[in-house]
Amino acid sequence: MTSNVSQNYPYTSETEADRAKLIASLVAARDDLAGKLANETTPLDASERWWVWKCPTKGCAGLLHAAGYAAEKHAVYVVCDGTCGQTFLR
Repeated sequence: MTSNVSQNYPYTSETEADRAKLIASLVAARDDLAGKLANETTPLDASERWWVWKCPTKGCAGLLHAAGYAAEKHAVYVVCDGTCGQTFLR
């Protein structure tokens, strides 16, 4: 079994209110994130809770939070709240 198998499974979950608040704070803190989300995502469906994953970037202890659906692919578009600040498809 490879070491990244566990990264395909959710780590925890968060409420919609917590998710929305965190994404708003990340957008406010990162100059390029608002434009990236506007161009690369569509809005999420209504849901009470969303999955959270551990960031797969080596050396980053961040968590990945749902920010929308990928505009051109069937996937959840996530943003890392850690030092790498990257986006991923889940």
